[in-house]
Amino acid sequence: MSEKEESQPLVPQQYDLFSPLFKADPFPTFARMRQEAPLHAHQAPDGSTIWYITRYEDVTTVLRDDQNFCKDPRNACPAGAISTASRKTAAHQRINENMLFSDPPDHTRLRALVSQAFTPRRVERLAPRIQAIADQLIDQVQALGEMDLIAAFALPLPVFVICEMLGIPDSDREQVADWSQAIISPGSRNLNYSARKRKVRAFTTYLEQMFMDRQINPRDDLVSALVQAEEAGDKFNEAELSSMVALLLVTGHETTVNLIGNGALALLLHPQQLTSLKRDPTLWEQAIEELLRYDGPVETSTSRWARKDVTIGGQLIRCGDLVRVVLTSANRDSHQFENPDMLDVQRGNNKHIAFGLGIHYCLGAPLARLEGTIALETLFRRFPNLRLSLPASQLQWRSGVLFRGLRQLPLVWPTSN
Repeated sequence: MSEKEESQPLVPQQYDLFSPLFKADPFPTFARMRQEAPLHAHQAPDGSTIWYITRYEDVTTVLRDDQNFCKDPRNACPAGAISTASRKTAAHQRINENMLFSDPPDHTRLRALVSQAFTPRRVERLAPRIQAIADQLIDQVQALGEMDLIAAFALPLPVFVICEMLGIPDSDREQVADWSQAIISPGSRNLNYSARKRKVRAFTTYLEQMFMDRQINPRDDLVSALVQAEEAGDKFNEAELSSMVALLLVTGHETTVNLIGNGALALLLHPQQLTSLKRDPTLWEQAIEELLRYDGPVETSTSRWARKDVTIGGQLIRCGDLVRVVLTSANRDSHQFENPDMLDVQRGNNKHIAFGLGIHYCLGAPLARLEGTIALETLFRRFPNLRLSLPASQLQWRSGVLFRGLRQLPLVWPTSN
């Protein structure tokens, strides 16, 4: 079959992918896209093409295909590299030299190095500490009868955990969390380019000083383990160290914040499902997988570029085009999931892709699952009569195409006073 016969002509389609109205409920739009334009070509301001891929089959194909798609634009066509790499400052490069934005063989080497320090055993040992933090945070607000779940619980819990793992002092956690937010979600913080650049530079300076200290005085923490990590005689260079710690810090709490917030909202809006969990707490592990599928914390994967002309789902993608696979859309695809728009905490055969797929599958997925399970089980056990303090339609969602999460989630509960 010829290239012309394989590819389908582009049909101009207009989809609202960025407004607050869309962010509040993107799923009807994604359903339309899966039906009308499963590979949607969006024209970026610089004239380049960004493909939004929405069907489960196509999404999983791209996630597994490291031969035709790359994470580092320098490995794509020159046209794909010029528009992105030229905009990176030295400070930004120091937080992007990590496995998330690299391809084999660099990715293989970097993941092998960090995997030595980020082992399942290290994650399993954290369960008692995560439980203690969750209970402490609940204790602080219990008598108040109200809280913003995001600010008071969903954000501080994973921040405390990842900072403890990395070895960041208690006194620095608020500042480090602020830097992290500036890196991953400047739009949600109303930061302009200059303000974000200053925060990124301050963060990298902080990390450099921390690395120097750990080289001289190693401790029982993840930063010390990364500084000392070695694979076949190879070690992280300084830029890779900064990037890796930034990646672990950001992904180590950002995903969990949204998992807790989105999960709590979904259960409050589906009281029968919540009742099932209260009656049988052994369902929580299964429920977390369903919450990840139903309204996952990551809307789209990070960017990929086509290494060459390639046809996906009958559509030709040109060499150098940028591709974003929409995880939350794939997880609502009726060709993969029965009744995909229904929340079912007892759903079986739940092959969601909330944490991605392939060689870039999220290394921190076990930690996010553990934190999400402990946090939500503790929240609803400690506050059995928890409810929203305003209509769900009035909730505000964070901007941006990467993560999906709430700005605030105001909750109330009866007190004994």
